[in-house]
Amino acid sequence: MAILEQPYLDLLNEIMTNGHDKGDRTGTGTRSLFGAQMRFDLSKGFPLLTTKRVPFGLIKSELLWFLRGDTNIRFLLEHKNHIWDEWAFKNWIESDEYQGPDMTDFGLRSQSDPEFNKLYREEMEKFDQRILDDEDFAKKYGNLGDVYGAQWRHWQKREGGFIDQIQDVIDQIKKTPDSRRMIVTAWNPEDVPTSALPPCHVMFQFYVVDNKLSAQLYQRSGDMFLGVPFNIASYSLLLHMIARETGLEVGEFVHTLGDAHIYRNHFDQVEELLSREPYDSPQLWLNPDKKKIEDFEMSDIKVLDYKHHGTIKAPVAV
Repeated sequence: MAILEQPYLDLLNEIMTNGHDKGDRTGTGTRSLFGAQMRFDLSKGFPLLTTKRVPFGLIKSELLWFLRGDTNIRFLLEHKNHIWDEWAFKNWIESDEYQGPDMTDFGLRSQSDPEFNKLYREEMEKFDQRILDDEDFAKKYGNLGDVYGAQWRHWQKREGGFIDQIQDVIDQIKKTPDSRRMIVTAWNPEDVPTSALPPCHVMFQFYVVDNKLSAQLYQRSGDMFLGVPFNIASYSLLLHMIARETGLEVGEFVHTLGDAHIYRNHFDQVEELLSREPYDSPQLWLNPDKKKIEDFEMSDIKVLDYKHHGTIKAPVAV
C-alpha cells in the first residue's frame, strides 16, 4: 500500500509557504505558484485524497458526463451531482425571463449573509427541479455551451462535421503507441467566449512504454483545495478506463498546472487538511466485464478500502 496524495500535500504546503498573493476574477484573492507539477504512480493505488473525504460518486458521474459528450446539467442532476449548477444557474438569473430576487453579484452572493444565502439556495433548488421536470427549460438553461464533453467528443470542424478526440486517441494508442501526437485538447479559442467556464484542464497527452499507459494533463488554472483533488481522481480514472480499452496496464498520471492557487477564504481549511495524517490510498475497481469506455455505468466503477478523514467545507469562488 502507498500514500499517493503526498505530492498534492507537498504542493499545498509549497503554495502556502512560498506562493504569491494575487487578485483574481472572482474578487476573492488567491495565493498562487506558476508551473507546478505532481506525479502519481497509479500502479500503487488510486490517488483519491484521504486527508478529507472526496465524494467519488461526483467524480464518476462528471467523467461519464464528459465521455457522453453531454453539456447539459440534466444528466448530472439525475445523478445528484451539483458540481456545475452554479454556471447554469448564472445563465438563468441573468436572463430576461428570470423574475426572482436580484443575484447579480454572482461571484460573492453564495457567501453573503445567512438570510440571503438561504434565499439563494431556495432559488437554486427551484431551478434544479425545473431542469429535471421541464425538458424545454433544460434545453434552454441547462446547457453550458462548448465545455469539455463537446470538445472531447464533438470538436466542430471548419468545413462541417466533428472530430471525436477521445475515440481518435484510443485508436492511436492501439495502432501507433509510440506516437507523440496522442493528445486531446479542450481549448478552442473560438468557443472560449461562449463557454460557461473556459476549460481549466486544457489538454492531455498519452504515453506508452513497457505495456503501460501514462498521461499528462496541462491545467491552466487549478483551485487547489476544492477543484484539483477532483481533477487528480478524474483523470486517473480516465487513464484506467482508456488503459482497459487499449489492453494496457496503468503507469503514471502527471499533473502539470499553470496557475496553481489557493483562494484566500480557503487558507484555514488548507491548514486543517495539512495537519491531518494521510491514510493508505484506496484501490480502483472496474467491472472486469466492461472493456470499452462507452459501456461503463456508475455501478461499474468503485473505490475499495477508502479510509479517509472527515469532510472540510469551503465556499466556491465562481
